Order: sequence, then C-alpha cells, then structure tokens
Amino acid sequence: MSDPTIDQAAAAAADAAAEAERLQAEAQAALEQAQQAAAAAAAAVEAAKARAAAVSAVPAGRSGAPTPAPRGAATAAGPLSDEQVAAIRQGYAFEGAALELGALMNGTPVVDAQVRVPLAMLNRHGLIAGATGTGKTRTLQALTEQLSAHGVAVFAADVKGDLSGVATPGTPNPKLTARTSAIGQDWSPASFPVEYFSLGGNGTGVPIRATVSGFGPLLLAKVLGLNETQASSLALVFHYAEEHGLALAELEDLRAVLQYLTGDEGRAELAALGGISPATVGVILRELIGFADAGAEGFFGEPEIDTREFLRTTPDGRGVISLLEVPGVADRPALYSTFLMWLLADLFNDLPEVGDADKPKLVFFFDEAHLLFADASKEFLDQVVRTVRLIRSKGVGIVFVTQTPKDVPGEVLGQLGSRVQHQLRAFTPDDAKALRATVQTYPKSAYDLGEVLTTLGIGEAVVTVMNEDGAPTPVAWTRLRAPQSSMAPSAPDAMQAAVAASPLQAEYGTAVDRETAYELLTAKMNAAAAADQAAKARAAKAKEDAAAAKVAAAEARKDGAARKEAERERAAAQREAQRQSAARGRAMQQGVSTITKVLGDRQTQRIIGDVLGGIFGTRKRR
Repeated sequence: MSDPTIDQAAAAAADAAAEAERLQAEAQAALEQAQQAAAAAAAAVEAAKARAAAVSAVPAGRSGAPTPAPRGAATAAGPLSDEQVAAIRQGYAFEGAALELGALMNGTPVVDAQVRVPLAMLNRHGLIAGATGTGKTRTLQALTEQLSAHGVAVFAADVKGDLSGVATPGTPNPKLTARTSAIGQDWSPASFPVEYFSLGGNGTGVPIRATVSGFGPLLLAKVLGLNETQASSLALVFHYAEEHGLALAELEDLRAVLQYLTGDEGRAELAALGGISPATVGVILRELIGFADAGAEGFFGEPEIDTREFLRTTPDGRGVISLLEVPGVADRPALYSTFLMWLLADLFNDLPEVGDADKPKLVFFFDEAHLLFADASKEFLDQVVRTVRLIRSKGVGIVFVTQTPKDVPGEVLGQLGSRVQHQLRAFTPDDAKALRATVQTYPKSAYDLGEVLTTLGIGEAVVTVMNEDGAPTPVAWTRLRAPQSSMAPSAPDAMQAAVAASPLQAEYGTAVDRETAYELLTAKMNAAAAADQAAKARAAKAKEDAAAAKVAAAEARKDGAARKEAERERAAAQREAQRQSAARGRAMQQGVSTITKVLGDRQTQRIIGDVLGGIFGTRKRR
C-alpha cells in the first residue's frame, strides 16, 4: 500500500513541473513575440525614414519623376541612395490590381517599397530564372497562390513534386514569421483549389491524353528528332490519313498507316504522295517504336483533353490551379516539353480573342523551359515565337522557368515583359560569359548587376516588370514573399483522394478505343490478304488442274500412240497374212499349173496310164 502523503507530494510535484513547463513555454513565446516586435519596429523606423525621404524627393502623382536628391544623400545601408529608392518605390506604385512580389532590398528590406507586377500585364509573359536551389519554385508557388486568389486559372508542371503543397495550408514557424514581418508581408496559412493531372495516367492525376492527329506532325517531328526531309514526309503522311478518313488517335494508328504505305497494297499510293522514300518511312517507324518504348504509348489516345478545362474557377471565384505531376520528366524531356507546347497551341486555336483585359484568363508556367528549346528546328522555334507573341490576345500569359536566360532563344526572350532573376553562379568561363550577357539585357540601373546577381541570397531576386503603360520598371533587388501554402509536398493519400473526387475523372479517367486507322487498315489489309490468299488458292487449283489435264493429255497421247501402234501392228500382221495367203495361193497355183503342165504332157500321161493300169489291173499284158 502506498502512503497517501507520499502520493499527494508526488502529485503536487508533477503539477509544479507541468506549471513550470507552461510558464517556460509562455516565456519563450513572449520572447519570440518581443523579437518579432523589435524587428517590425526596426522595419517601421526604416520605412518611416524612407517615406520621409520619398515625400521630400518625389512630387505627388503616380507618374511623377523623382527630383534630384541633395548631394551626399546616399543611404548607408545599401547601394541605393534615398533618391534611387524613391524612384523604385514610385516605379512600382501601380493603380490597378497587382501581384505582390516582395520588398525592395537596400541592405535591409525597405518595407514601404513593395515590388509588384500589374495583373493586367501578366499576359505579356515573363521569366523566372536562377541557379538550382535559389528559390525559383517558391517564387512560382507564391505567384500561383495570388493568381488563384485574383480569380485567374493557373497551369503549372510539378516537376519535382513539391508544388503539390499549394493544396495544403502552410505551417508557421518563428523563422518564417520573422522573414515575412521584415518585408511587410501579412502572412497566414492558406490552401488553394488544385486539380492534379498526369501524362496518360502515368502518375497521380487525371490522365491527360492527346490524339496523334491533334498533336500534329510538326510537334511530333520535334519529339522524334526528325530532320527537315523526314519531317516534311511525316506531314504528307498526316495529310494522306486525313484525306482518306483514317483517324490517328494512338501511335499504333500512325504506325499502321506507315506500314500500309510501304506494303504491297499501299506502295502505289506512297509513290503518289510526292516521292516519300521507303527508307524515310523506315526511319520514322523506328523512331516511333523508340518513342513508344520511352513511355509515350499511354499518352496518345482518347478521350483527348479539352484544354479549356484548365480555365476553370471555383464557385467562390478563385482560379483553379492545374498541376501536371511529372516527377519522371528527366527520363522523357522531349515528350514533356512538346506536350506543354501542344497545350499552348491548342489553347491558341480554341480560345476567342479578348484583347487587353483587366486580368488574364490563364497563366501558364513553363518549368524546365530549356527542355523545350533543346535541338529545336527553325520551324519549331518559329511556331513557339508565333504562339508566344499572339496568345496574349487570347488572354493567356506564359512564364518560362529555367536556370539561366540563355536557355531561352533571343526571339522568345524578346517577347517577355517581366523578369524575376534569382542568383546566377559564375564558376566557369561559360558561366561568366552567360552572366555578362544577362546583365546586358537589363535596363540601366544603379546596381553593379554582375556582382548583385552572384551574391543574391536564397529567396531574393533582381526584378523588372512591365508597368501599366507598357514600359519597364526600375531594376529592383527584391526579397520575395513566402508562399502561404505548404512548401512541402501534399500527402499522397490526400492527392489520390482529390483525384478520385475530381469531376474530370469520370470523363477522362478511362481510355476509349474506337475504330481508327489501325482497325480500318488492319481490316483492309486482312481483306486484301484474304483476297490474295483466295487468289493464290485459285491459282494453285488452276495450276493443279492444268497439271492434271497435262498428265491426262499425256496419258491420252500415250494411249493414242499405243492404239496407233497396235493398229499399225494389226495392219502389218494383216498385210503379212495377206502376203502369206497370196504367196500360198501363188504357190498352189504354181503347183497346179506345174501338175497340169506335167499331166498334160503325153509322155507323162502315158506313164501315169501305165502306172494306173498296173495298179488296177487294167493294163493289157503283153
């Protein structure tokens, strides 16, 4: 039995320990709040100084130019003077709706100098660039969240899988709170509406499929790595299939058309297509087999995705964020990049013209953009440039995400209105050359951009965007805002549940196999093969009949010859018999004649008479 006094003492000690832990936790929380308050106070002081400087340096009005600052007014905290800070603050003070990128950095964050991008200018496209690990994905995530909140649909490829966290509220922590407070961001956890997609069902998401005919010969030639001659030949094959009502839904349909054209049945039609050589068809067939083995077989088919599904909004007005889950993109870069280009081309063809609107219908984030342009033909690059230039009138903005601006061809780079450049690294001579080229593409600024771009911290970037008047804003070293959603991937179970509950799953979840070119040509070739087999059987039968007739004729000829020989032999025998009979007759006649002659002789007659008379006793005796 335990002593009640001891039990009471132990309980009291436990209560005291719990109370001590509670008090310690409260003290720690109070300390953190005090630190945050101190940081906010320091930021407020800096902001007040900046505002005071701005009031004295900048005249009223959004478009007013900064007045010269007194000599020696450079801010000690950073590379910019108060006048230059004021110019940047004024340059990003837009009247319309805008997405918040972050706060200007001038040694420390300048809270009242917020760097923003006008919502209406996002259909003028943009670029997010920077070395691996510098925060590009988080910049993309923060922009995605704000676009959704403004009612703009978003399409983005989740290359590494960590964008899926946009569907899950973020988790606060002291470090995050201190950072967001220092740049003036009123941070709170939030989640956003997400639809997950996958390429042909390979991964977690509603399957996205495209028909081969919808994909088109130009993009297919790019993904197959065909040269110009082979690409033009492929285009002729597509034309042939369309002219003859042969639907190209899957890769096997295209293979069936190619095999038909090189077979006995279609060789004449191949010759009529304009001189496509069987060797070229053979190359295309081999590339198609390799492409299918790389995993593309499941992507092509029906039902083909209606790209307008990516423009949806929720009942509460938020834009749906469509995430393409492609964790294995490194294994299939050509398929991934050309598929995204197909989406853009399809959107361009289907969407009506809207002109300049208050906000885009869709913003398309093209992650790993260097994959799109690797080994691109001139024709393909021309199509990309044309799509980028014209699709803005359809209310679609494109943001390319890559490691360095040199990954994007100059013809495309020249179409991009906004740039968020994270840290670049210059470890090699090629890196240094690329850095110098990047610096030359920025508007003139007070920064030594060659130095700034290599010393940016994680989550910092050099920004310039297109303002509401279409002019570039001042270059701003910016500490970027943090996403409100989770920066870790969403739980796989939650993602699978979202896919199962998606209204799109019923329409696109199951592949459809209708009568297409493969079935039609297979039936045609089978019928031709059956007819050929029947013809061969008839020919064989005719040959057999001819052989039998020949044998019969030979036998008949042989019998005829035998009969003729027998007839000859009978005739000869008959002639011989007749000869012998005639000979006997002649001999007999000759004998008779001889006898007659002999008998007619008197001498003979007398002798005969004597003989006869002697025999019969009639002879007179002398």
